[in-house]
Amino acid sequence: MEQEYFEANRQAWNLRTAVHKDSAFYDVASFKAGKSSLNAIELEELGPVAGKRLLHLQCHFGQDTLSWARLGAEVTGIDLSDEAIKEAEKLNDELGLNARFVCSNVYDLKENLQGKFDIVFTSYGVIGWLPDLNRWAEVIAHFLKPGGIFYMAEFHPVVWMFDNDFTQVKYPYHNTPEPIVEESTGTYADRDAPIQYKEYSWNHSLSEVITALMNQGLKLELFHEFPYSPYNCFSHTVQGPDGYWRIKHMQNMIPMVYSLKCTKV
Repeated sequence: MEQEYFEANRQAWNLRTAVHKDSAFYDVASFKAGKSSLNAIELEELGPVAGKRLLHLQCHFGQDTLSWARLGAEVTGIDLSDEAIKEAEKLNDELGLNARFVCSNVYDLKENLQGKFDIVFTSYGVIGWLPDLNRWAEVIAHFLKPGGIFYMAEFHPVVWMFDNDFTQVKYPYHNTPEPIVEESTGTYADRDAPIQYKEYSWNHSLSEVITALMNQGLKLELFHEFPYSPYNCFSHTVQGPDGYWRIKHMQNMIPMVYSLKCTKV
């Protein structure tokens, strides 16, 4: 069944990509003009990347990957969606950057990519598409050089417990054997987009994330939680004076994002 889940998600992200590349949310025109797609959280916590080899897992259509390239990293982006990778390669060529993109499921990456990296990076809405974080962490450890850094900024699992209107707890905090199955229309970047699809996802507790990484010999160096999102991608959000987004009736009451940085021992 797992391959069926991944194939459904690949098709869903192909449909999303067709919408996202032209959406105001992703604002590709500003990106092409030089605007970075990265946020203060990851820029400050990961630090300088110039001259480093960076592997970006689940990169969508490559804006963050290419933003790291603009900062001097030698980057490789991977994603399950073939349409997303095509768009990433188009952007790379148009901008004259030297990023490499590979279409692959995270779990299959050892068969599709060679080499070791100084940094493995992933961010915002990524691990929920993976059922087993032990396999995920194994891939991360495999591609990191000794002393290399894994960095992740991700939406907090508490956010994923709620229904779309944030009125009730609908899903378990911990991972369960069966996936969360949803029939969806539109997308977070354009809720009225004329697309519909079925998707499969899994919630992951903080302990599951951290334990999976530690079991692969990664040492936790930094862990932060934030009561806001840098993206307006949830329902009923309001923007604060700091520019960040919070759920209107839960402002600063729940964590919305967390970040962590590990070093491969």
